[in-house]
This record gives sequence, C-alpha cells and structure tokens, in this order.
Amino acid sequence: MAENSQFDLDRVLAHNFPEQTTYAYTERDAAIYALGVGACGRDAVDADELKYVYHEDGQQHIKVLPTFAALFSLGSLATGLDLPGLPYDPRLLLHGQQYIEVYKPFPSSASIHNKVSLAGLHDKGKAAIIEIETRSYEKESGELLCLNRSTVFLRGAGGFSNSTPPYSYSSYPTNQVPAVKIPKCRPFAVYEDTIQPSQALLYRLSGDYNPLHSDPMIAKVAGFSRPILHGLCTLGFAVRAVIKCICRGDVSIIKTISGRFLLHVYPGETLITEMWLEGLRVIYQAKIKERNRAVLSGFVDLHHIASSSL
Repeated sequence: MAENSQFDLDRVLAHNFPEQTTYAYTERDAAIYALGVGACGRDAVDADELKYVYHEDGQQHIKVLPTFAALFSLGSLATGLDLPGLPYDPRLLLHGQQYIEVYKPFPSSASIHNKVSLAGLHDKGKAAIIEIETRSYEKESGELLCLNRSTVFLRGAGGFSNSTPPYSYSSYPTNQVPAVKIPKCRPFAVYEDTIQPSQALLYRLSGDYNPLHSDPMIAKVAGFSRPILHGLCTLGFAVRAVIKCICRGDVSIIKTISGRFLLHVYPGETLITEMWLEGLRVIYQAKIKERNRAVLSGFVDLHHIASSSL
C-alpha cells in the first residue's frame, strides 16, 4: 500500500471542530423539507402526510419528519469537511452512509446547537473513510434532540497507513453501522413513489446546493447523464414510506434510522420501498423500478409497533 505522504495522522486526530453557531429552522423550513422528500406528492390531502405541511390550528402545530435531522448535520458541515492533515479532492467525495438517533420529536421550529466530532477514520487503500458525528441540542432547553453520524468516502485519500491491517480508528465501540441483510422472503409492505422531475430542485432549498443535483454540465463531468437526486432525499422518501406503512403515520415511533447509499437516483424515476418487519426493526430496501436496481438499504428501529400495523 502506497503511503500518502501528505497525510498527518496526529493533526487529524488532534483536530477539534469549532463550536458550531446556532442552526435555526422554522415551520416553513420543516414544510419545505417534507415536500422535498415527497410528502403529499401522490395526494395533496393525504391524511397521513398533510400534517407535515399544514395544521388547521396553525403552522406551529405541524409535525416534523425524523429525517429532517440530517439537515442539522448538513448545517454543521456547511463549510465542507475541513480536517487539517488530510488532503483530498472534494470532487471525489461520496456520501456512503447516514445514521440518525432521535431522542425526542422535533418541535416545528427551533434553534439548534451542534457539537461535532471525528467518530471514525479508516484507511481503505484507494480511499479514506471518515465518520463525522454531530450531536444536536435544542438551544433554549439544552436537551439533546438527535445524533447524526455521516460516513463519507474520500476517493484517492487512502494509502496513508503502513500498518497491517490498515489503520482504523473509531471513537465508539462498533467501527461502522453494519450492512443489513435483505431477507429473501416476501416483504411485509411495499410502497411505490414517483420522484418528480423537479424533486432535486425542490429538495436543494433545504440547504444542499451542490450543483451535481441541478447543473447538467456538472453532472456530465461527474459521469451522469443528467443531475441526480440527493442521497439524503432518497433516504427521506424511504423512511417516509416506513412511517406511512409500518408506523401508520406516527413519527414518534421512530427511534433510529440507518441508510447505506448504493446507487444514484435520477429525478423522474419511480422508487419502490420494500419493508420487512423483524421485531422492532424494519429492514428496508429502495429500488428504482425502471432500472430494477437497488439504490438504498438500511433499517429503522422503532420504540413499539403501531397496533394497526399488525
């Protein structure tokens, strides 16, 4: 394995992320996010989903989807993944996984204080894997709302380790959230969604303005025929399907969310989410109908099973 001479392990591990400025969101942000991940896309008055964008007693009463938590992580890394001692080409960064723990339902609006840390660093030879953990606290009460763990692949940044096995660091007991094994049996539930052609343009209004999702020329340079959908948007679609089919619309049942991004999605395609119920865990797989390819897999852990699901 060739050593990356520009890599400085001591500097990377010693780096302390700055205390994050407050990340604030409003009822409008929560509603735009919900629309961005397809809420009410099939039916504008869907009884399970209208509550994410409208409430008869006022917008301050709308419900917030648990995957909205991923925006807190995005906000904490708004300036990019800047780790002194770890050079990489940002064009070669890939979002590999997202893991979320939800500790309490999100208010319709809040000011969030994020604490960010390096949770993992792994040398894979041709790439480095970085895991960034973001703990988000409600500023007013000080209560911990959620935890995000984002795993990114930095292609071309590996090869910095001469050890056998290659260098691996993790600040928590399990190095990585394990890949789920998709059951061979028939799914417990299946949900089909059409991703609108303008879906990425709507989702980007929630804060991810990467031109890969909007600029045809940038997408072609990256090897795609047209702009692709944000991975976190696909995750939002899949978890929304779990909430609708398994949780019967009750977002408070969601405990943890894990998603592994497998393949790109083009706006305009049809997303089919297959779900298997194993105790309090929902294993899911999202496929693109037109290409018959899996694009996302993962699990959702629940506090309890909605009685109407059984």
